[in-house]
Amino acid sequence: MTKEGGGGKNKKTVTMQFLLPEMYKKAEDAPRPTDERVVIREEGGRKYGVVTFSGTAGESVVSEKVKKLRSDLERDGFKITGEFVLARYNPPWTLPPFRTNEVMIPVE
Repeated sequence: MTKEGGGGKNKKTVTMQFLLPEMYKKAEDAPRPTDERVVIREEGGRKYGVVTFSGTAGESVVSEKVKKLRSDLERDGFKITGEFVLARYNPPWTLPPFRTNEVMIPVE
């Protein structure tokens, strides 16, 4: 999952998040990163409304998916509790029709 944010003067930061296999029950059980910029931390459980789609996750496509998912969640009575997250599951060389992406919006 990726999230973009401001990184200061003319810099943009990108936060990338990975899910570790179930065999790592606690953060301290995971292998130690070799790069000090990589941090392993546990995240509490969350509930999301999710839409899955294939192809390239360009800005306009993602914006359209977020808008539709927000509308559907609100229509169905869910309370949106935060900003969307974009999850991309394939390496960059995967052909667009075979890519799997998700837009995830946290809900109560």
